[in-house]
Amino acid sequence: ERGPLPPREAVRIMTQIVSAIELAHQNRIIHRDIKPQNILIDKHGDVKVTDFGIARIATSSTITYTSSVLGTVHYISPEQAKGKFIDEKSDIYSLGVVMYEMVTGRVPFDTDNAVGIAMQHINEPLVEPIKLVPNLEPWLNATIVKCMEKNPENRFESAESLIRALEDKS
Repeated sequence: ERGPLPPREAVRIMTQIVSAIELAHQNRIIHRDIKPQNILIDKHGDVKVTDFGIARIATSSTITYTSSVLGTVHYISPEQAKGKFIDEKSDIYSLGVVMYEMVTGRVPFDTDNAVGIAMQHINEPLVEPIKLVPNLEPWLNATIVKCMEKNPENRFESAESLIRALEDKS
């Protein structure tokens, strides 16, 4: 609404968001629809993550592709867009997209239809946020890029490791 957030404010908010997702992951719950509309900030600056409506328990038998891809396309991970197995790393990708939007004021992939956006998440290289916000601190740029790696194996190991990265530098 107001454009890009100052990096310090973005990190403060993201740390709270990731803490909520970490708690869900500790209970083997994958949110699967992390997006700004599901993040509430009260007048004191406290953050709440909402709408676990498409969340699932993380087991190999319950998280499978059915006939539709669930999640909001601007924030969907490549594996979710492909209808593949989703785990905690899919949420980490979506957290990266939210962080990208917080610091740049725009989503990383956008076109005129949902399929096109999903295909961009799968195939298009990421324009690093530092290219849009040249004064962005390199560590924050690297954190966002790592969250948004196309290959889940190259992302943060867990929400806890993402929190550590955010807290170590802030």
